[in-house]
Formats: sequence, C-alpha cells, structure tokens
Amino acid sequence: MNEQLVVAAKKTEPVIYDAVVVGAGFSGLYAVHKLRNELSLTVEAYENGGDVGGTWHWNRYPGALSDTESFVYRYSFDKELLLQGAWKRRYLTQPEILAYLGQVADRYDLRHSYQFNTKVTAARFDDASGLWRVTTNKGRTVTTKYLVTGLGLLSATNKPDFKGLDSFKGGQYHTGAWPIDGVDLKGKRVGIIGTGSSGVQAIAALAPEVGHLTVFQRSAQYVVPLANWSEGEDQIRQYKSSYDAIWDQVRRSAVAFGFVESSVPAMSVSAEERERVFEQAWERGGGFRFMFETFSDIATSKEANDAAADFIKRKIAQIVKDPETARKLMPSDLYAKRPLCCDGYYDIYNRDNVSLVDVKADPITEFTPAGIRIESGAEYPLDVVIFATGFDAVDGNYAKIDMRGRGGITLQQKWRDGPLGYLGMMETDFPNFFMILGPNGPFTNLPPSIEAQVEWIGDIIAHMERHGIDTIEPSEDAEAEWLTTCRAIAGMTLFPNAQSWIFGANIPGKKNAVMFYLGGLGNYRQAISAVKESGFKGMIFDKNKLAVAD
Repeated sequence: MNEQLVVAAKKTEPVIYDAVVVGAGFSGLYAVHKLRNELSLTVEAYENGGDVGGTWHWNRYPGALSDTESFVYRYSFDKELLLQGAWKRRYLTQPEILAYLGQVADRYDLRHSYQFNTKVTAARFDDASGLWRVTTNKGRTVTTKYLVTGLGLLSATNKPDFKGLDSFKGGQYHTGAWPIDGVDLKGKRVGIIGTGSSGVQAIAALAPEVGHLTVFQRSAQYVVPLANWSEGEDQIRQYKSSYDAIWDQVRRSAVAFGFVESSVPAMSVSAEERERVFEQAWERGGGFRFMFETFSDIATSKEANDAAADFIKRKIAQIVKDPETARKLMPSDLYAKRPLCCDGYYDIYNRDNVSLVDVKADPITEFTPAGIRIESGAEYPLDVVIFATGFDAVDGNYAKIDMRGRGGITLQQKWRDGPLGYLGMMETDFPNFFMILGPNGPFTNLPPSIEAQVEWIGDIIAHMERHGIDTIEPSEDAEAEWLTTCRAIAGMTLFPNAQSWIFGANIPGKKNAVMFYLGGLGNYRQAISAVKESGFKGMIFDKNKLAVAD
C-alpha cells in the first residue's frame, strides 16, 4: 500500500471514544465536564454552531432574554462559580447568557473536546460490537461506547410553508436562527408572525425601532409583566450568601424557578383577596410566578384558572385604548400554556406604528413579492418578515438525525405515535444512549433539571465502568410504567386542554402527545433517585450476553 492510500485509510478508520456528546448548550457543556473531567473518560463532542451556547447561540433576536431570574438561571454544581456570578438586572439577556456559558467553557477547558460547525447526521448502534457509530456532515465517523445528546427542547425551528414564500422580495428571518451579525431594522416595515415567548419579546423590542410593525397574531396570549428591575450588589450578595438554602429549595420544588409555590387554593379565599394576590403578582412580574406563586391550583382547577385568566383580561381592557384591538388581544383559550411575561407588551398596541392582524380569524393565504396577503384580500406591504413561529419541540432535532438502535430500528419508528422516553433520558432498544432533556422529562427551569439528569447519567456510567458492564437500556415494562405516570399526571392538569407546543400542537400533522413529566422537579429527582437506589431496577444490562446465556 502506497503512502497516499495509508493516509486515506487513517482518515476513514473509525476512532474509538468512551463517549460522544452532541450539543454545546447548558446540557452538552455539563455532560462533557462530567464525563471527561470527573469520570476521566475520553470524549468527543460536536456542536452545529461556531462556539458554545446551544440555543443561546442562535436565539439572538432583538429582546431575547431568559424569563428565569438571573440568580437561578445558572449551574449550581460549582459553588465557587456560583459566587463569581455577576449580573445587572433581574433577568439575563442573551449576550449575558452566552458570555456566562463561555466563562464555563473556559473554566473547565471544554472547547478542546468540541468539533464546532459540525452536525451529527447519523448515529447507529452496532449489535456485533455493542458500540455506536456516529457520523457528521463532514464525513467523519467515530465509534463510541456512550452516546449523550443535549439537542435542546427548543432548538429545531418551525417555519410554516406559506404559499408564495419564495416570491417575497424582502428579508426573512426566524427568531430561533437569527443572523450572528444582527439585522438593521430601523425605519423598516416589519411583519412578525407569532406571539409566543420569542414573539412577545421581539415585538416589545422592535416596536420603538422600526418604521412600522405589523403583528400577525395566531393565538391571543396571556402575558404578564416581566418587571426586569436592576439588581444591585447588595441584593446579589444576599442571593450568594443564601445559595445553599436557595438551591435546596429549587431542587425540592415543582417548577424550580427560585420561589416557593403557593399551597393556597384560589377559591379558598375571598374574591377581594384573590384580586389583591393577583395584583401583587402583576406588579412583581414573572410568568411562572403568576401561575404558580399566587395560588396552588391555577394549572389544575378550571375555576381557579378562570379567575387568573379574567384578571389578565381585565388588564388588557384597561391598558389597550382601541376597543377592537383589545378584543383581538383577548385570549379565548385556557390560561394553560407556557406562562408568558414581557414588560409593556399590551402597551405596544397603543403605538401609532403598530398594527395587529388576527390571522386565526383571517388567515394568511400567501406571501406576495411585496408582503403578505390574508384571506379577506387585504395585503400588507413589508420590507422584512420575522417568523416567531417557535420550534418542533422536544423531539424535533432527533427527527433530523438518522438514529438507529438494535436491529436497525429507527427512532422515528419508535416515536411514530409521539415521542416515548424513559425518565426523559433513555429509550428501549437504544443501548448506552442518553438524552438530556429528552421526551417525558420535567417541565421546569432547565438548568436544575439538566444538572439532575447529567448527574444521574454520570452515576449510571460510573456504575457500568466499575462493574465491567458493556450496555444498558430500559426494559419495555419500565418505559411503559413511566409513560403511564407522565400521562396520568398531565391528565390531572389543564395543560392538555390548551393548544400548545408542550403537546406538539403547533406542528401541522404532528400527533398530540404528552412530552413532559409535569410532576415537578422535586418529585422527578425522587423518582430517578429511586431507580438508582434500587440498583437500576427496570434496566437491562448486557442484553446480548443475556440472549447468548438463554
């Protein structure tokens, strides 16, 4: 064999790693640190973006910020890192979050494990070797014992395929894939489709900047204030001095947002007291606070839910001056979607340069070269259209990878009737495959859930390495029991009764399915701890060896 052929052979020869990690957001970074720095495994990591950040690398749209308060939108595993934390306001903006994740990457030297600008296109389990073969868009294939994915709950962008989309001569952008260099929208006629979390943030930020903003509202939303006040050094020092207690409460709580959830049913107090509590929450701000800190049963009792919804509707009527615009903004659905918050959202519609189009009542029929035409025939001339149309949540990014488990079964086949998933982290017939924030995991502030899952994954991998175990996967019975639990808990809430991305309702043709464990982080941590303490009951170790023995 000549020298050139030797070189070619080396380039295509699979490289064996202990673990491959996909993603460089909160999930992927902590996974690389856990597996490489703490468990001393060899790790190769891939990230589609040009640097760390995950979702926050792409979501650079005007007004982008976290609606989790700054003091708990971070990792808790490193006390020294916590005490080094710095922020200016109650909520972190996208640039601040990106800088924080960069600081974490620097602190643990995580970038050197990553191949950036690299997308995983296929991952196939080899039954004979018991290893995964992972292939990237750059033609590289590596083999690994463990495959860990941190693809993100909200990162597979959803862009509806409108008629005439390619004919539009203006600019088109998606909030979840915003150009890294930004977009100059000053003085332009801008249309924005969608009023979810990204949409309301972008609307509030853009209205004072653009020439005219036309909001194409698909669903009227319940939006409470953010109350993004400044937090001085004294307040930040107080958080830091109380972090042990704060994180203990977060880990035992339901939504893990850093506040104590109410234990008071809404109808157990007088109408005047309910009004006072809601008003106080409106002034304090925060979507999850309004839903879960006010009363204990807004997400479970129709009567309590109506009381909260009616309060917000009264605020809309008070704030919005034009009665017809106020009517369009009034939600008709339950207050049972992901709770939204944004400062001054309803005030935006009092501006002369903002128009509201209700495209549920009068749908978009097509894009024209000059703008957007709706069913009634009205056409809106636009220079730029922004799609704030959300994501194919939870399982969307998995559908973009050719993933095959035992016997070549695909993940798409497994999930044809909706995503499954054991403990939100594993799947039957997919050995040594661990999903961070996979289907049927907790619906909470994400960093604490990510930490719980990565630590559990680290524990199970450490157990396997200590005992010489080659493969692990959940049994069908264990997964079925977990899915039954998730569906039963969801059925106790009002969330399934609202059309929401939480159940996949925002994607045409996607089957409505339970995709989250809605029992809270504290209960979730107890559930996964019980599995660990039982010696990983419900797991199948070394299935191939068992088959040979049988």
